[in-house]
Amino acid sequence: MALIKINTRRATAPSNPSEGQVWFNTSSSTVSGIKAKSTGVYNGSFWDDMSDGTNFNATGGIISVIGSYKIHTFLTSGIFTPNKAGTVDYLVVGGGGGGGANHGGGGGAGGFRTASGFSVAATSLTVTVGAGGGSNADGGNSVFSSITSIGGGGGAASSAVGRAGGSGGGGSRGAAGGAGTASQGNAGGAGGSALHAGGGGGSSAAGTGGGSGGANSSPAGGNGGAGTSSSYSGASLSYAGGGGGNGYQASGGTAVDGGGYGGNYSGNDHRYEGQAGAANRGGGGGGNWHTSGTRGKSGGSGIVIVRYAI
Repeated sequence: MALIKINTRRATAPSNPSEGQVWFNTSSSTVSGIKAKSTGVYNGSFWDDMSDGTNFNATGGIISVIGSYKIHTFLTSGIFTPNKAGTVDYLVVGGGGGGGANHGGGGGAGGFRTASGFSVAATSLTVTVGAGGGSNADGGNSVFSSITSIGGGGGAASSAVGRAGGSGGGGSRGAAGGAGTASQGNAGGAGGSALHAGGGGGSSAAGTGGGSGGANSSPAGGNGGAGTSSSYSGASLSYAGGGGGNGYQASGGTAVDGGGYGGNYSGNDHRYEGQAGAANRGGGGGGNWHTSGTRGKSGGSGIVIVRYAI
């Protein structure tokens, strides 16, 4: 059991506090979650207001307790409601973009944002989980309070440029990949000159470009960019990988971290479908080779995770 430190009286929270330290907020306004003219104790993670005799708690999402954290996981949209002001850690991943059809680029990953020590008030906070985009379409934005992660850009079709998004979609034949959003993702890869499409961008790396060789050449379809790992769910898991681009008479691009691999076309009897992005990972969908029956694969839905120390 930690010893309670000598009380500190000041209008700003002490810097570098130790667990068990007590602080009286002399300010006329709330500071670090402690009400005006009230006392807080540092619990090792944040200042806990002692004035109302209750610990920070919240409702909303799928709730689990792992180690010293209570975790609220939102697989679909909902409401996060704290019982009082405090600070939380968050992970917000947008929906992945859909892969392109007709020599299509891979879908871009949904935007990836995470931080600790985010201040929340005792009010209902909207949580939106972005849907994955369909063929050639952008993913939906994911939102927690004031934090928005942009949906991934759709992969391009028919020699078009990839769409911009959290991470950009891959370009089709000879065209550029879409741009990513700063601090959320990366650009998609450009389409090659031989119908090999670019891979979608991921949160940690850009998609690679499609190859410029002919049949059975390597590289062919561009690979999706890598995602980013987080342990906020209670286990380490990677999110927001880009989708692979379609290959023409050669292999489709690979994908990791929730993205889907790209398809390829080697004649009427040798059509290989791409793969959709994984649900609640925010990955881009794989690109495909035609506009009907073999449309680009859908991106994966996003996710919002909020946690706090207990």
